[in-house]
Amino acid sequence: MSATPQKNRASRRVLAAAAGLATVGALVAAMPADAHGHHTPASTVDVQLLSFNDLHGTLEPPAGSSGTVNETQPDGSVKPVPAGGVEYLAASLRSARKGHPYSITAAGGDMVGASPLLSGLFHDEPTIEALNKIDLDVTSVGNHEFDEGATELARLQNGGCHPVEGCYEKGKKFQGADFPYLAANVTDEKSGKPILKPYTVWKKNGVKIGFIGVTLEGTPNIVTANGVKGLKFHDEVETINKYAKELDRQGVKSIVALIHEGGLPASSSYNYDCDSPGAGDGISGPITDIAKGITPKVDALVTGHTHQAYVCTIPDPAGNPRLVTSAASFGRLYTDTTLTYDRRTGDIVRTAVEGSSKEGAKHPAPSNPVSANHLVSRDQKPAKDMTKLIARWNTLAAPISNRPQGYISADIDGRGSTALEKPLGDLIADAQLEGLAPADKGGAVVAFMNPGGIRSDLVYKASGSEGDGVVTYGESFTVQPFTNMMNVVDLTGAQLVSALQQQVSGSNEASPKILQVSKGLTYTLDMTKSGADRVVTDTIRLNGEAIDPGRTYRVAMNEFLAGGGDGFAALGAGTNKLVGASDLDLFNAYLAAHSTAASPLAPPVTDRITVVK
Repeated sequence: MSATPQKNRASRRVLAAAAGLATVGALVAAMPADAHGHHTPASTVDVQLLSFNDLHGTLEPPAGSSGTVNETQPDGSVKPVPAGGVEYLAASLRSARKGHPYSITAAGGDMVGASPLLSGLFHDEPTIEALNKIDLDVTSVGNHEFDEGATELARLQNGGCHPVEGCYEKGKKFQGADFPYLAANVTDEKSGKPILKPYTVWKKNGVKIGFIGVTLEGTPNIVTANGVKGLKFHDEVETINKYAKELDRQGVKSIVALIHEGGLPASSSYNYDCDSPGAGDGISGPITDIAKGITPKVDALVTGHTHQAYVCTIPDPAGNPRLVTSAASFGRLYTDTTLTYDRRTGDIVRTAVEGSSKEGAKHPAPSNPVSANHLVSRDQKPAKDMTKLIARWNTLAAPISNRPQGYISADIDGRGSTALEKPLGDLIADAQLEGLAPADKGGAVVAFMNPGGIRSDLVYKASGSEGDGVVTYGESFTVQPFTNMMNVVDLTGAQLVSALQQQVSGSNEASPKILQVSKGLTYTLDMTKSGADRVVTDTIRLNGEAIDPGRTYRVAMNEFLAGGGDGFAALGAGTNKLVGASDLDLFNAYLAAHSTAASPLAPPVTDRITVVK
């Protein structure tokens, strides 16, 4: 399958062609002359690959701890540094491209979905518009690109106004993405064909680099059933290897894989040396096995999903070093990688992070590393076109976004909390229980919230003109952007215990997903043990009483968990389902009922789960 130029690129292609001619002239002038005065072309060309991942429609600088990255200082201490915001991401990328005639910008998925209100309210059209202006060349799909289903994803690619809400701006039709979304491992169940292009080829002055894009095979486990209806998700390694072979047959020898799956580095600092040889250093998680299985035909892996920052070297199946990178999330970092392209072979001269060649011979340490993550600093001048874009969409969103919902006395950490029990998790679960406890609303006695569904913190400092401590609709939406409908189901006590054990066993054993629980449920989690044994079953209490395995309990949760999402098969086994209000409506109702300007809501004390480490 060949790559067709995306629409809206016509003017850019003309400019690129003109720039290309100028570049060719510059290259010829710079070429070494032989004894007869003839110029010989340089045998290698440095191609700049700029990459980022997991933007999640975060156009404005993210607030609270979600808006910082950890940076190791020269003295070894670690400090959080403010970063992110599309005005600064655009400025950083544009600045980085200067002096690089061969520059590609690629992304590792989750550009949209779980977005703050500024983008989410408009079905992420503002983010696609911003990415077009940033000159993104290509991205893989991520799991969140499927939040609203394949038809809506196709609209984001191809354009057209929303089928229900229509066009948001008078006289303006949504143009869609002018970069390809790649979905090599996502096929239509009926036709068996990929729902979007599996790959694309970037070309300039004879330089050809192929990009294959995949999302994690486990996407159906972490997206609502409606979002993945009619779709099949295939093994990442098998799919990439299949299309790498196809590209190779077409004469494309330089290949980059964009993979929406990631790993967990040993340090949270973005400037951590992932290849340092110390005990316990390096990277773990799903990407390590994926990287080891991907054909050596692929020269670099741009990854995502785990929201971590790393630039690592993981050997390919032939034992040669290969770069694996990820740039955290929310536009707080970008990765700058140098791909040295050999014009004679059409392939990348493979180097490790510190600059050793694929044959193992050491080069002198380069003045710039072959690949490194860079901070998207807010100290730089913001990109004016992004400032205008944000202001334009904010004007449309303001009547809804600025409505006060409640009041808080201090930050209530959710996404930014590293604790297993998060203050905001407790608050959300309590809101769900309170809203669904009345007999006519479902009669719930306990509520569970999935940690991945908490997308932000509630921040005390004002985000606009509302004043400190005021929670606006825009801020509560940013915390709970999926607008999942709530379910109340019957579960036995035995199923409840199984659900708690599934947090730390099975598919969640390596990377536990700790459910946030409503007031009244308490238990001990012993992380020194393994698997299901980590849940100390005889400590589980509901309102002071031990759980009765044979008794039926009414349990509240969002529709994602009620569908068995995140590996919670026990929660998916519920019966006698009642569908309630949305999670966002219950959250806002709770804020309104429990806080005033004079009596704001304080962060809850996190004492429901006792953790033994």
